[in-house]
Amino acid sequence: MTNMTFTNERDESRYTLKRGEDLVSVLDYRDDGRTLAMTRAYTIPTFRGQGFAADIVERAVADVEASGDRVVSPVCWYVAEWFESHPDRAGVLTPRGAARNS
Repeated sequence: MTNMTFTNERDESRYTLKRGEDLVSVLDYRDDGRTLAMTRAYTIPTFRGQGFAADIVERAVADVEASGDRVVSPVCWYVAEWFESHPDRAGVLTPRGAARNS
């Protein structure tokens, strides 16, 4: 995917993916300092069916892996399904049964 810009908008608690100037996909999250709960993957309707949701999740997971200081909780159904399709990336997931208290 050419001419794509991926950004972590920390003040907005979201990742964005743009093609040129057009916002195509958003991945919302909650960050408690230990866990990044990915709560909603959304692609603008006119851009659906082109793989942008998978692209933004892939890039966000790579960002979390690169930082090395957080794990991912896949709250959004799409993110959970993405991880099921990418078992090689499960190392960044919150351990099953981990306490959700903060």
